[in-house]
Amino acid sequence: MEYGQNISVKHADLYYGDFHALKDISLEIPSKLITAFIGPSGCGKSTLLKCFNRMNDLVEGCKITGEFKIGDIDIYQSADVNALRKNVGMVFQKPNPFPMSVYDNIAYGPRTFGIKKRSELDEIVERSLKQAAMWDELKDRLGKSALGLSGGQQQRLCIARSLAINPKILLMDEPTSALDPISTGKIEELCNELKHDMTIVIVTHNMQQATRISDKTGFFLLGDLIEFGDTDQIFSSPKEEQTERYITGRFG
Repeated sequence: MEYGQNISVKHADLYYGDFHALKDISLEIPSKLITAFIGPSGCGKSTLLKCFNRMNDLVEGCKITGEFKIGDIDIYQSADVNALRKNVGMVFQKPNPFPMSVYDNIAYGPRTFGIKKRSELDEIVERSLKQAAMWDELKDRLGKSALGLSGGQQQRLCIARSLAINPKILLMDEPTSALDPISTGKIEELCNELKHDMTIVIVTHNMQQATRISDKTGFFLLGDLIEFGDTDQIFSSPKEEQTERYITGRFG
């Protein structure tokens, strides 16, 4: 099965037990662009993001209805979850490098998918670190523990680790919220480079970040998708009053 790079959601609802966390969500996320999800905490942004690689499968009492397609594949009907997660990488809010060397962090995914040859792994490690703009920083530290890197380096290493398995889509859940402005800038530059090859969906609390790097923006409120469109339009002339109140800070 060949995964595409666009994501289509139709009439999706998600419940955690009795709590209705996502309400009748429909949207089309285009390929090879950056789409941002904005909105206050607890409004469903990260919950929706985790549907795209079925991370919510791990949550007890979670019930999902509606259609989620990546390309032409309905990921809740016909997908092999391992193949899905190979095509849809994820970067979390807090850097979570494995307690092993820089090299082994990046080789971990490819090894899981059966690549054992050292020369192949060497190539993948170098390519992934170059894609994450870290090769020059880390090429002499490949054997050192990833836990010795700074927070910003750890987060970029986690991005490199995601890239090692050649995903078609990269999901990022507030990837810069724990980082300083310089590290944040490096990750934003990286996103702009990576979108030439893959679709990126980013959850962010930072509206300036959404305006700087995203092509499309969705505004969420209490489990509803209030508005979705081109980032320029959402921030300059939102159609919905709730969106306008949120982005001008007159919210709540």
